[in-house]
Amino acid sequence: MLPPKYIKEIEKYAEKKKLTEKKKQKIIEKIESLYKRFVYDPEEPIGIVTAQSLSEPATQMTMRTYHFAGTAGIQVTLGLPRMIEIFDARKEPKTPTMTIYLKKDYQDIEKVKRVAEEIKEIKMKDIVLSTTIDLTELWIKCKLDTNKMKEYNIDIEKLPKKIRIRGIETKIENNNILKVVYKKDDIRGLYKLKYSLLESHIKGIKGVSQVVVNKEQDEWVISTLGSNLKKVFNIEGIDPTRTTCNNIFEIYDVLGIEAARNTIVEQAKFTMEEQGLDVDIRYIMLLADLMTVDGEIKAIGRYGISGQKTSVLVRASFEETKKHFVNASVKGERDKLKGAIENIMMNQVAPIGTGAFELVGSIPKTKKAEKTKSEKPKKTEKTKSKKAKKAESKKKTKTKKS
Repeated sequence: MLPPKYIKEIEKYAEKKKLTEKKKQKIIEKIESLYKRFVYDPEEPIGIVTAQSLSEPATQMTMRTYHFAGTAGIQVTLGLPRMIEIFDARKEPKTPTMTIYLKKDYQDIEKVKRVAEEIKEIKMKDIVLSTTIDLTELWIKCKLDTNKMKEYNIDIEKLPKKIRIRGIETKIENNNILKVVYKKDDIRGLYKLKYSLLESHIKGIKGVSQVVVNKEQDEWVISTLGSNLKKVFNIEGIDPTRTTCNNIFEIYDVLGIEAARNTIVEQAKFTMEEQGLDVDIRYIMLLADLMTVDGEIKAIGRYGISGQKTSVLVRASFEETKKHFVNASVKGERDKLKGAIENIMMNQVAPIGTGAFELVGSIPKTKKAEKTKSEKPKKTEKTKSKKAKKAESKKKTKTKKS
C-alpha cells in the first residue's frame, strides 16, 4: 500500500488532468511497483549503508573552502569543511549567508535596492573620511562623508544618538565633523575608543557585511554575507515563507526543529552536488532525522549521537574507551548486545539481515516413513498373539500343578 500522502497527490493530479478511473488505477499500479522497489527489506542495515554511502563520497570532496556566490563575489564555505560544519552541528558557520526572497509587489529594482540598503550593516568607518586625535584635550574628531550619508539615508543630526559608547560626549560641528570627547583621563583608552568608535553600528542589521542583488528566474533575490533571520523577517517587502539562511541553529531558534531538519538535508545535498557527487537523498534524510529526532540538533560525534548510544561497547568502540568502560562499571550498566557492532566485538552473529531471524519448520514426511508406519500395526498383532500364547501356556501349567 502507498502512503496516504502519495494517494492524495495522485488524486489531485487525476482531478487536474481529468483522468478516467482506469488511467488513475494504472498510475497507482505503476507508482506502487516503483515504491516497492525503493522500500528496504526487513532487518536491512540501512544505518551502515547510509554511513558508507555518505562517507565514501566525502573522501572525494576537495578541500576548496570557498565558492563565489553572485557577481560581487560573496565567499561561501563549501566542500569537506562545510560537510563537517553541518554534521558536527557547529553553532556558527564560518561564512553565514542568507538568501532573501521578495514579495511580488517589491520586484521593482528601486524597491529591491531600498530593501538591500535596509539590510546591509553600516558602521561608522563606512561614512568617515578621516580622524584626528587630541591627546591633551582627549577628544577625537571624525570628518564625515556627506555624499555617502545621503546615499545611505543617514541624518547627521541623529548620528550622535546612534553611537552607544559609555564615558563619551558627542556633538556635530560644521555639519560634517563629529566630535567625541573622552571623559576619562586615559590616553591608552583614547586609542581603544577610536577603534570602537569606527566599529560602532549606525544602520542596517548587525553582522550583515555584504549584500548582493541577483536576478534568478525573472525575480530579484538578495544574497548576504552574515545572517539574522529574526530582524530580516521584520523588514517590509520580504517573503518570510521562502527566505532562508545556512545557519542551522538560527533556523531552529526562529522557525523550529522541522525547518532545521529540512535545512540540514538541503545544505548537505547542495554541498554534495556542488562537488559533482550524486548521493541518494534518502541517506541524507535519515541522517538529518537522526540528528533532530529528540527535538534538538545533535552532532554526530562523542558529545552527540555516537556518545549517547545505549550500548556501552558501541560508545567505547568510537572514542574515549576507558572513560566509557569506567562510567559503565561504576553505574552497573548492562549491554544487551542488540546491535551489530557489539555482536561483532563479541564474535557473535550480528542481528542484521539473515542473522536477525531463526528458522523454525517441520520435517516433511517421506514415502519410506509412511510404509514403516503402515507395517508397524501388523508386527504388533503378531507380538500380541505370541504374548497371548505364552499367557495361556502359563495358565495350563498352574492348573496341572494344582
